Amino acid sequence: MAKPAKAIILSAGQGKRLSPLTDTRPKCLVELSGRTVLHWQLKHLAEAGITEAVVVTGFAADTVEKEVAGLDIPGLKVRTLFNPFYALTDNLATCWLARGEMRGDFLLLNGDTLFERPIAEALIAAPSAPITVTIDRKGGYDADDMKVLTEGLSLRAIGKTIEQYDAESIGFLRFDPEGAALFTRIVEQALRTPEGLKRWYLSVINQIAQEHDVVRVQSIQGLQWAEMDFPEDVPKNRELAAAWVAAGE
Repeated sequence: MAKPAKAIILSAGQGKRLSPLTDTRPKCLVELSGRTVLHWQLKHLAEAGITEAVVVTGFAADTVEKEVAGLDIPGLKVRTLFNPFYALTDNLATCWLARGEMRGDFLLLNGDTLFERPIAEALIAAPSAPITVTIDRKGGYDADDMKVLTEGLSLRAIGKTIEQYDAESIGFLRFDPEGAALFTRIVEQALRTPEGLKRWYLSVINQIAQEHDVVRVQSIQGLQWAEMDFPEDVPKNRELAAAWVAAGE
C-alpha cells in the first residue's frame, strides 16, 4: 500500500465567525502558543512523514504566502494555490480549483483543523481504501458538528443535518488514486448544477458513500484535535497548543 506524501490544506475562507481575529487574516493564521494554526498543521504533517503540502489560499492570500515563505520545516516543501473566487463559493469549488493536485495518494484537510501528530500517523497508516474519513466519537453532538453514520469501517452518511449518526468528521481525509479520480469527477459534476457553488466538499463524500461502497472511516478517538470556528474555541485551543509546547514540540 502506497503511503501519501502530499497534503492539501483548504484555507481559502476568511472565517468570519472568528471576527475580529479574522478581519485582516484567515483563521489558519490565528496564533496559538507561538505558532499559527497553519504552522502547527504543517509541523505535525511533516513529523508524520508528509513531504509536500499545498495550501489553497483566498482571503488575505498575501498573509498566508508570507507565513509560508517564512517557515522552515525540515523535509517539507510547501506551495500555495490561490482561489480568486473564495468569496463567491463554498469549499467544493476550492476542491475543484485544486483538482490538478489531487492525483495519486494524498491527504485533504480543512484549514482550521488542529491535530496532534499521532492523528496524521493514524490516517496515513489506516487500511487501504479509496477514501478514508477521520472520525471521532463522543457522548453528544451539537448542530455545528459534521456528523457521520458508520457501519463497521464503512461510512454511510455525512452531514451536519443527517438524522442518524454515531460519530463526527474532524475534517481530515485520505485518498488513494481510485478515490481521487472518483472524487474529482463527482466534484466537477456537482459544480455543473445550479447549487454547486454553494456546496461543501463533504456533501460529495456523502454522495459517494450513497452511490459507491468505497468510503471508510478511521477513528482517532482519544487523540487530541480541535477546530477554530468561534471565539470561544480560541482559549481552549491555545491551551492545547501550550501543552504541545510544554511537551517539547
